Amino acid sequence: MFSNASAVKSEVVTHGLFIDGHEVPASHPELLDVINPATAELLARIGHASDADVDRAVRSAGAAFERSDWAGMSNRTRAKLVNKLADVFEANLEEIYHLETLNNGRSLNETRAQVSRLPDFLRYNAGLAIARRDSVIPVDGNYLNYTLRTPLGVVGNSTPFNHPLMIMMKSLAPTLASGCTTVVKPSEYTPLTTLRLAALFVEAGLPPGVFNVITGLGPTTGRALAEHPGLAKWVLTGGTEAGRITGALAGNNFAHQTLELGGKTPVLVFDDFSVDQAVNLAAFGAFIGAGQTCICGSRQIVQEKIYDQFVEKLAAKAKSIRIGNPIDPAVQMGPVVSARQQKRVLDYIRIGLEEDGARLVAGGRVPPDATLQNGFFVEPTVFADVTSDMRIFQEEVFGPFVSVTRFSTEEEAIALANDSPFGLAGAIRTDNITRAHRVAARLKCGIVWINDHHRLDPASPWGGVKDSGIGRECGTESFDQHFETKSVMVRLDDSPFDWYKDTASQPRLN
Repeated sequence: MFSNASAVKSEVVTHGLFIDGHEVPASHPELLDVINPATAELLARIGHASDADVDRAVRSAGAAFERSDWAGMSNRTRAKLVNKLADVFEANLEEIYHLETLNNGRSLNETRAQVSRLPDFLRYNAGLAIARRDSVIPVDGNYLNYTLRTPLGVVGNSTPFNHPLMIMMKSLAPTLASGCTTVVKPSEYTPLTTLRLAALFVEAGLPPGVFNVITGLGPTTGRALAEHPGLAKWVLTGGTEAGRITGALAGNNFAHQTLELGGKTPVLVFDDFSVDQAVNLAAFGAFIGAGQTCICGSRQIVQEKIYDQFVEKLAAKAKSIRIGNPIDPAVQMGPVVSARQQKRVLDYIRIGLEEDGARLVAGGRVPPDATLQNGFFVEPTVFADVTSDMRIFQEEVFGPFVSVTRFSTEEEAIALANDSPFGLAGAIRTDNITRAHRVAARLKCGIVWINDHHRLDPASPWGGVKDSGIGRECGTESFDQHFETKSVMVRLDDSPFDWYKDTASQPRLN
């Protein structure tokens, strides 16, 4: 089903970079176009930051990290400020909902559901800033040993187009609450809400230079940021190859790293589970955000007893999804983000048909509706009878694209799920509670959902294994990764010390 709403017309604005608390022009005159993916209309133009611009931003963040108005702020004062930023974020949600939807093409209802939760990331991490304690460690001998945690410094953060604010906030919240500073490079496709939030936060009292935004392309601006020696930590959410390249660059400077990379999420559907519920969860897991999520439930692995019924009902569900301009509240799925991404999805549809020989049961084309031809739309697509040696089983598509594979035994299901270079997330559908926990323990991934999908909480660690990256976002795990730990050893014995006079009576570990 298709729906269309007239595009929201607005004046095309040129945005500079956001450095040291205000907008500044990029040093290079080249501008990049920001396109509305639903209409292919020009939304804005942005600067293309040069190496010199990146250096200026990192130096601004480094100076802010040392300055007394930030470095000298007590934990409680900083937590109060971070909570204030959450309030400011909430006060501007309506503006941000519409800007995010126009920019990345996600349906307005999806955007509301997701972005409305983001202030919670700030509040959760503000709470950790107040609650955190350093350790006193029992050691042998008459000594007091305690730890001091100090903020790392400047965090470079490269964010993708699929969830611009949500993915940024997973890093930004612990960065600010820990006392670090940051330089964010949003995707060149979706920079608008990141630029807006940075301005709002400075207006609310965040010291200049704590939160800088540079715009540009990954191979130029992103590369310059990743390899900058002024970074103490590098955070990237993106493709696995981008993680390898930028991780190596940041590793040359021994920067701490959190890399959240590709995924090919297996969903194990057992025959004791409601088929209708499994289909509803499959559609939700696969087609939210037009399938442009690294945790997209793209591999439905279904037990043979219910396989045919599942395929039939999932195909019908996919065909019922209302596609159109995402600013229309009646629309359930918008476009993919760009013509390039649309071509990628269509290429994989061709691969599924011509190379893999899978059975197409839903979608597989650009919607025929004439009102949608300018946008970057692809129908929700379902392939059945997919086997593990097929490219569409193994490779990440990053679009509204799902494959269905048959299994007979629990062991076979686990083997199929783990037959992937990726390991970000997995999901299980079963009413057998012992099976659910047993299978969850054997899936090789960082996140598992049982009878659900796409659930995230600021307190719950998020990240993957294998080609899906390293490190964790969210939770105390992420907050703690923004500190260096210093061990302080205090000798409590005032007796004279002379190692060279009485070596035999002084046992030591060094």
